[in-house]
Amino acid sequence: MTDLAYLDSTDAAYVRTFRAQIRARPPGAVVLDRTYFYAAGGGQPADRGLFHVPSGRTVEVVDVTKSGSAVLHRTRGTPGALDDLAVGTEVEGVLDFERRYRHMRLHTAQHFLSARIFARANIRTQKAKLGGREGTLDLEGMVVAGILPELAEDASEALSRPRPVRIRHVPRAEWDLHPSTRSGLVRLAAHIDPVRVIEIDGIDACPCGGTHVRSTDEIGRIAIRDPVPLAGGCCRLTFTLSEETATPSA
Repeated sequence: MTDLAYLDSTDAAYVRTFRAQIRARPPGAVVLDRTYFYAAGGGQPADRGLFHVPSGRTVEVVDVTKSGSAVLHRTRGTPGALDDLAVGTEVEGVLDFERRYRHMRLHTAQHFLSARIFARANIRTQKAKLGGREGTLDLEGMVVAGILPELAEDASEALSRPRPVRIRHVPRAEWDLHPSTRSGLVRLAAHIDPVRVIEIDGIDACPCGGTHVRSTDEIGRIAIRDPVPLAGGCCRLTFTLSEETATPSA
């Protein structure tokens, strides 16, 4: 089992380097006792980065996936460096934080937009996908183009009047009391208890295992395209981070 250390708090998502011990070496991968690398899932891409090994060599982390309760860090390097990744060895993990931080901004923007669409049009998000500087929301109904200026105004206010983003861990029985008030339609697996909830103050509370920024002003400006119709009366809304924000200091 790999401890997903980035789940603990919002601050944990900002960790750039960490030390961990190798627990297993499946073909082409490394399993650590704990990790801050995000494994692909929930529409959010995997992290990338490096491992520094005691010999002084460096190994690339080119992909991160889950396999049951373990996290597989797919590696690439010279034969000598890969040989250094023995079970029991302590390595230093270094995240590509520019990539991580962009995904944190995108994921928080997705929660924000899903919540505002639900509040303004009573339409829930079926799924989301993030990548690069762009995200898509697949919605359960068709939103009218006239809602876009209102969403743009909401996004602008999120910058000018920042709202904190927090993590709460809520007992499953408590979370299940109010299922109709949620902006998303993704079902929680039965075994999840407690529920990790990402809360944008006064805007949204959504179960999520992803990484997020501390405040809505870190998202930056959002550009929203016209909705595209999908089968069954649904639609897809695409948004882009229209400018970069300064990466926070370590």
